[in-house]
Amino acid sequence: MRRHLHLCAAVSMLVGAAHAQDNAVLERLKTMEDRIKALEAEVADLKGQKAAPEAGVPVAPTAQAPAAAVAAGGTLPVYGGSQAAASKVFNPDIAVIGDFIGTGGKNPVVPSPAFEMHESEVAFQAILDPYSRADFFLSFGEHNVTLEEGYLTFPALPGHLDLRAGKMRAAFGKVNTLHNHVLPWVDRPLVTQNLVGGEDGINDAGLSLSRILPAPGGLFVEGTAQVFRGDSDNVFHSWRANNLSTVGHLRGYRDISESTNVDIGVSYARGASPVAPGLFSQLYGIDATLRWKPLRRSIYHSFTGRAEFIWDRNETNLVAGSPVFTRQTPFGYFVSAEYQFARRWFAGARFDWSERALNALDRDTGGSAVLTYWPSEFSQVRGQYRRTRYAEALTANEILFQFIFSIGAHGAHPF
Repeated sequence: MRRHLHLCAAVSMLVGAAHAQDNAVLERLKTMEDRIKALEAEVADLKGQKAAPEAGVPVAPTAQAPAAAVAAGGTLPVYGGSQAAASKVFNPDIAVIGDFIGTGGKNPVVPSPAFEMHESEVAFQAILDPYSRADFFLSFGEHNVTLEEGYLTFPALPGHLDLRAGKMRAAFGKVNTLHNHVLPWVDRPLVTQNLVGGEDGINDAGLSLSRILPAPGGLFVEGTAQVFRGDSDNVFHSWRANNLSTVGHLRGYRDISESTNVDIGVSYARGASPVAPGLFSQLYGIDATLRWKPLRRSIYHSFTGRAEFIWDRNETNLVAGSPVFTRQTPFGYFVSAEYQFARRWFAGARFDWSERALNALDRDTGGSAVLTYWPSEFSQVRGQYRRTRYAEALTANEILFQFIFSIGAHGAHPF
């Protein structure tokens, strides 16, 4: 009997302890609930203070707040806690980049003005939805406006494919893909000017399909196939609707060490010749880029070496108006190096050698020394000494200087 009494007492103690623990848990939950309510009230007060317009400052009417509501003393509605963030959803990133160039010296073959607002690039970029984005780049010269690029990109197609549709720079080599403001020099190499259309390059309306290809560990391989309408100044000309031009590029990238990497590509392009209907031109290219950027001193020291080799295979008439055509295979290349020796200072050099597309017997050579200063990420000051020996047996010695400045949010260019 006594054992039963002890057992009952123990059970009663356990039940009491359980009830006491439940009460303690309930008290803690109630305390936490009160704190959450207090924090919600503080957040609501802060939002109300942020949304309220300053006294004496008129609020411009918007589509979200009609003029009548503002005139009646109402406040602008807040979406997601931030009116500015809500309006940003409907607007693209907008940037303006200015490129001012001055030239001193004499060039009897390709003269340049003493001062020139070479280009003002306006960029509109936005992610349309989870499946596409749009990029538009307008180029304003001193007397005209052109669409440099404007394309729609679908980056998540089945099969890991990336599709672009619109007007774009062709993926031929490296220099052809670069806008003026990201070049490490004031001008473009002679081989680009003689064989790949100069500043505009192979730039046309069409479709581009690219894909990252399987490769051994540590190697990045990307293949790109493009088809264009067939019009690129001094390179291809579409005499008929079916005179399409095609471009292919295969790129391989690999890290050599934690601070060094190499990027090598091969390119091919084919299209109707601008000389006459029925003729075709083909371009072959090899490009290589070596980068060194030490992790511990990356903001003070870096090195970039570039080289590009281009072969042209075209049909042309050596004498203007002659019905006799001949096949030519002009060749050209450039080699350059750029070294960062301080946080904002870069020094570089470039050597050019190129035959001309319309007459492979004409050959131009040149060399440049470049010094660049970056006051910030939004501006550059560059000076370049350029010496060019033209096929006409004329030599040009020139000093070029350049100011580049950027306004707004400009998206990063491909690496």
